Amino acid sequence: MPTSSYMPKDDSGKADLLDHVAATLPKYAALLEISAEDMASLQADAVAFRYGLNLHNYAQSYHHNCTAFKNQLRDGGTDATLWPIPPLLPEPIPPIVKSGIIPRFSLFVTRLKAHKNYSPAIGQDLQIIGSAYIIDPSTWKLVLSSLLQAGHPTVVWTKGKASAIEILVDRNDGNGFVFLIIHTEPNTPDPAPLPPPGTSVVWKYKAIYRYHDEQVGEWSDVLSVVVGG
Repeated sequence: MPTSSYMPKDDSGKADLLDHVAATLPKYAALLEISAEDMASLQADAVAFRYGLNLHNYAQSYHHNCTAFKNQLRDGGTDATLWPIPPLLPEPIPPIVKSGIIPRFSLFVTRLKAHKNYSPAIGQDLQIIGSAYIIDPSTWKLVLSSLLQAGHPTVVWTKGKASAIEILVDRNDGNGFVFLIIHTEPNTPDPAPLPPPGTSVVWKYKAIYRYHDEQVGEWSDVLSVVVGG
């Protein structure tokens, strides 16, 4: 039976692990003789990495919006009234930290596991022990949610052990669900031109996991998003 590494492969999972360890480790600080400096460094790394990941997602969404706007200017369509607005840095902005967060975290975990008071129970609580797993893609089903960036929907999802997801969209134009994209990393902005100003429409999305280039599991429930011009 294969055993997974405790370290997630995707950046979203790494951020989740850093957040969890930073929040859970203080109760073991005395037992494992963790200094206040090391604890503060770990917590600062977790905050900084989460912030950097969010900035990357915002930048991706803006990139897709700019591409859609450029294509609309080139090819025609609904007249635009504003240039795409760059996203502002969300507040609060955390202090910058030294590069190498994940290698630094891995070395820190190695130190924890070498401590005389460390136990597998602590490792399980901190989620720094890989577990045996059975891959059964037939049971996988996506849960979709959404957020809006400059009016454009972003389909929010988690990757898990899948290779990618395949997303279909229904723009309420009589064509039903049509192929949108196969995406390998969360999350997925939809850069399609928005409805005319002063109008709105419901766009619907559904998705299915892909594993080794094949659809697996069940289709997600339909996600409905109200999009306005």
